[in-house]
Amino acid sequence: MLKYDSKGLIPAIIQNADTGKVLMLGYINEESLKITIETGKVCFFSRSRQNLWQKGETSGNFLNVREILKDCDEDALLIRVDPVGPTCHTGEESCFYRDIKSD
Repeated sequence: MLKYDSKGLIPAIIQNADTGKVLMLGYINEESLKITIETGKVCFFSRSRQNLWQKGETSGNFLNVREILKDCDEDALLIRVDPVGPTCHTGEESCFYRDIKSD
């Protein structure tokens, strides 16, 4: 049984299944997790827009699910994926590409 936060969300770390590189962090609710499992493509809940969104629905850069793991406390997910194209909306492979000391 997963432990969602008070807003019904659980953080999901997205990792390239082949390279191990962390691609992004998103949030998932029960409905988006169900869609992710059913379609095999990662679906998130947007906290800013307050709606579901499937990564790649406009860009074509889908995150094809290889496996979904839960952590020991059941309050976070690790989703290992086969990415199609860059993950970050900036065109970078990963959303984690800027060193905090360089900003």
